[in-house]
Amino acid sequence: MNFDFQWFINLFSIVLPALKITIGISLVSLAFTLLLSIIISIVRYYKVWGVYQFFGVYITFFRATPLVAQLFILYFGLPCVVPALKSMTAFQATVIALTLNTASFMAEDLRAALESVDIGQLEACYSMGMAKYQTMIRVVLPQALVVALPSLGNRFIGIIKGSALGFTVGLADIMAKAKIEAALSLRFFEAYLCVTVIYLVIVVFVENIQKLLEKRIQKFC
Repeated sequence: MNFDFQWFINLFSIVLPALKITIGISLVSLAFTLLLSIIISIVRYYKVWGVYQFFGVYITFFRATPLVAQLFILYFGLPCVVPALKSMTAFQATVIALTLNTASFMAEDLRAALESVDIGQLEACYSMGMAKYQTMIRVVLPQALVVALPSLGNRFIGIIKGSALGFTVGLADIMAKAKIEAALSLRFFEAYLCVTVIYLVIVVFVENIQKLLEKRIQKFC
C-alpha cells in the first residue's frame, strides 16, 4: 500500500482534539507523582522504620513489573476483588498507574539528591535550633529538587509516553483516535506515524522547557 500523504495530513485534524486528554493525564500524573515521590524519598532518607520497608517493597514491585501489566491489574483485576473500584474510569486508572509506576523511579532519584546535600548544612541548621522538618523543607529539599531537575524532566517525558497505554483500557487519547482511524482505513503506517510526530513535538517542547529551567536555575546558584 502506497503512503497516502494527504490522508496523513488530514489525520492530524482528527487526532489533535484528543491531545487535551493526553496532556491532562500527563500533568495530573506528574503532580501526584511529584507529591508521592517527595513523601517516599523523605521517608527513605530518614529511614523511618516500618514505612521504610513498605516503600522498599513498593519500589521493587513497580520497578520490576511492566507498566501495562500494572494498568491491567488496576483496571481489570482489582475491581473483581474490590467492587467499589468498578466505577473507576479509564482516565483515573491511567493516572493512578502512571503515578505509582513513575513515583517508584522518581523517589529514588530524589532520595539520591537528598543524600547529595552536605551533611554540614544539616548540622548547622540543627545547631540553630531548627527542627528536622524545618531543615528538610527550607534547606535540604529545595537543593535536592535543583539537583534532581534533569531526572525529574526525564521522568515527566516518560509519563507523557506512558500515557499512550491508556488506549488499552478504553481511553480516547491520541493513540486511540489514531488506532480507530487506522482500523477503518487500513492505513496503519500513516496513523502511527501521525501519533509519533505528535509525541515527538511534545517531548522536544518539554526538553526545551527543561533546558531553559536548568539555565535559569544555574544563574541563581
